Amino acid sequence: MFRNVVNRLASLRADAVSGRICSHNLDPMFTIRKEQMAAFRPLGKKAFEDRVVDHLKRAFPQQSQALGDEKMRETIQYGTQRAAAYRIVAERDVCKYIDLMVLYGRDFDKDPELPWAQSVLQNQAIKNPSKKVDRLFKAARKQPADERAVRGAN
Repeated sequence: MFRNVVNRLASLRADAVSGRICSHNLDPMFTIRKEQMAAFRPLGKKAFEDRVVDHLKRAFPQQSQALGDEKMRETIQYGTQRAAAYRIVAERDVCKYIDLMVLYGRDFDKDPELPWAQSVLQNQAIKNPSKKVDRLFKAARKQPADERAVRGAN
């Protein structure tokens, strides 16, 4: 339910910013201040981390066990930051980016031995972040999985 509320608020905000909603159409009884929105962020972040931890445990059981919950959360937080550096912020896309971190190493995006990753991530012609992640995933599928995944995405 909380996610639905946050999604609806984000949708309303996007509509308001884009001009699809005029300010006189908004109910003055439903005003959320920046401070209130800031209070919701940690809850959303924690819920996202919980979902990704569950996903990683299912998708990569050996690597997840080797990392442990605390290190997995650190990896998720780091992956979220690294993905954001490439304007990758949608949950699905960030999750896929983190999957690649687990498979190819924590800094796969900077690894000179993985030029395919840098090539896709730094390709300015790919404007849409979701398309960038899809292209990155397709390129990764053509590559052999790196042994670093077994060592806990170092």
